[in-house]
Amino acid sequence: MATSQAAKRRALAKKKARKRRKKILLLIVEFFVLALLVVVVYGVTKTEKVKKISIDEEKIVSKMNDTVENNVVLKGYKNIALFGVDSREGSLGKGTRSDTIIICSINNDTGDIRLCSVFRDTYLNLGNDSYNKCNAAYAKGGPEQAINMLNMNCDLNITDYVTVGFEGLIQTIDALGGVYIDVMESEIVHLNNYQISMVGKTTDQKTYTATEGVDYIAVTQPGYQKLNGLQATAYCRIRYVGDDFMRAQRQRTVLAAVMDVCKQSDPAKLNSILDAALPNVSTSLDVSEMTEMLANVTKYNITGSDGFPFETNRATGTVGAKGSCVIPVNLAQNVSMLHDFLFDEKDYQVSAQVQQYSQKVSSDTGK
Repeated sequence: MATSQAAKRRALAKKKARKRRKKILLLIVEFFVLALLVVVVYGVTKTEKVKKISIDEEKIVSKMNDTVENNVVLKGYKNIALFGVDSREGSLGKGTRSDTIIICSINNDTGDIRLCSVFRDTYLNLGNDSYNKCNAAYAKGGPEQAINMLNMNCDLNITDYVTVGFEGLIQTIDALGGVYIDVMESEIVHLNNYQISMVGKTTDQKTYTATEGVDYIAVTQPGYQKLNGLQATAYCRIRYVGDDFMRAQRQRTVLAAVMDVCKQSDPAKLNSILDAALPNVSTSLDVSEMTEMLANVTKYNITGSDGFPFETNRATGTVGAKGSCVIPVNLAQNVSMLHDFLFDEKDYQVSAQVQQYSQKVSSDTGK
């Protein structure tokens, strides 16, 4: 009997100890989250560093396709357009073509993120019923027209964007301390050539410091390795290994690597990242939205990555004076596949507008 009571007391003591450890753990987590929130709020209130490019949200909403407003599934996601522009003068608005176009879809309940590159040479409606390579939309009308282009062609409800210049990517990755990328042998020469082109001087040296203070350090061997900001940005730009589809994949790979490091970073490092990135960023997100997103960084997981048009439904070819383009073979079917990929919408039925654009693309390209 005494032995039985002693066993019960030991079990009770263990149970109390587990509860105590759980409480301590929760306190540690809550403290960390609170500290992170303080740092994030401090960082995002430096709004004078963010370049604001005015977009008319009401006009964007008015141009969305008919079926989008009543699509209940879409309301469970935060969709953001990510643009990367090749600007060395700090210009992030119209007049420069978007070198990178990525749809970032965040599941509000789970924090799961799916990324889909829209290949920059894809032949689409530019958001004004003219047809060309889709990266021309940003050049003609900045982020507002580029968002309209994505929404109109893809039955989406995007109203927010983030645009980053190459310098912003370099500074962000350097503030993180670099990112780990698996570099192929065939990519090394092109990665180094792009580094040299970005520092603005041809050199055979292994190391060269540009006047801007950016270090060119040659990558000398293949394999999984840490790349600094200049190296990783050069890696994003490689277009001579594989094709433009692989180039877009490299961009998503770097983006995922950046997120991995952010999730492991302490508040001080996150603040330094903000300091480095903000002068080279333009966004429609306000302080409260950035605060909420950054505070939830540990919740986010990239669970899917692909490119649009999809591999099974695309072709390349010359489209008159527009030159070589990526052609959506049946745009409507590509959009249905996109909704399945981003939102798990099976057998999605596209809007009448997308059907119209699909027929026009087919007529112009013969695909």
